[in-house]
Amino acid sequence: MRVKLTGFTRVLAAVLLPLVVARAGALPLAPQVGDTYEITQTRDSAGSSGSSHDKDTIIERVTGLRADGLELLYDLPDAATAAERAGNWQFPGRVFKPFGGPAQLLNGPELEARVDGWLKAAGWPRSVCGHWIFTWTAIRIECDPQSVIKVVQSFDLRSADIREGAPYQETEARGSGKLVRKAAGSDGTTFAVEMPVDPDAIRRARAESDVVVGEIMKKSVPFDAALRERAKEIVSGTISVTFETDPAGNVRRRTKVTKLETIEPDGRLETETITETLERRLISRRRATAWPTVGPMYHRLRGAGAVLEAG
Repeated sequence: MRVKLTGFTRVLAAVLLPLVVARAGALPLAPQVGDTYEITQTRDSAGSSGSSHDKDTIIERVTGLRADGLELLYDLPDAATAAERAGNWQFPGRVFKPFGGPAQLLNGPELEARVDGWLKAAGWPRSVCGHWIFTWTAIRIECDPQSVIKVVQSFDLRSADIREGAPYQETEARGSGKLVRKAAGSDGTTFAVEMPVDPDAIRRARAESDVVVGEIMKKSVPFDAALRERAKEIVSGTISVTFETDPAGNVRRRTKVTKLETIEPDGRLETETITETLERRLISRRRATAWPTVGPMYHRLRGAGAVLEAG
């Protein structure tokens, strides 16, 4: 049977359908100015040589809507101390994230002035920029305002193509894997993928760390020499990644577990498990109506599914 809608019923359907869909939670609401997210990144390492724990949190706030993207403000949490703010000149940082293409820094001159003040307060000349120091951890002295883009990208949970059968690649994995749906329910869906590690990528990353340690210890360690030493190691392992999405398909948590086994040149076996978790949580949003879910603006903003909204 074919049903023909009259002009009135078309209008009624256009009004009621978004309301029903919004109540069912089937579609994400369009971004709004004022939307605020907290993104937490944790890294735990445990193995033969000891363990470590790191945790970082940033806040992302939507400050502007454009036809081709979002204006975003990234900052430290409200609970950050004065000392933490003084030591993090990169925040607050303002970024424009187009629906297609790379993010663009919006407050470069402000950050330039801030880094100058940061260096002056520390008593450092510009020549220290790009070098490594050690306090309670290894720190690279970063002075480039554009580094803000790289920082916020590390908190990105929206760029991956998360769906059944989608290809997925990790830098330290050999080849790509395919996402598999593991669980689905009213609170969202879980996807997972497992890949073998790329031994060469692991050895290269370790050689780069050796160079950094050498610099901190005031000892020159050429990268080629470090890589030759690391080439003597036999490395194997797996990388497992799990994505948890909400009912609208937005990624709210990514968990990456890297398990490594290394046979040293002297035959010793070293093991290490690194668990990295990135979680994105909405902490503030204005009350929304169903009306913005129809019309060209919503469909343009719906493209934010592939946009960096980390923070």
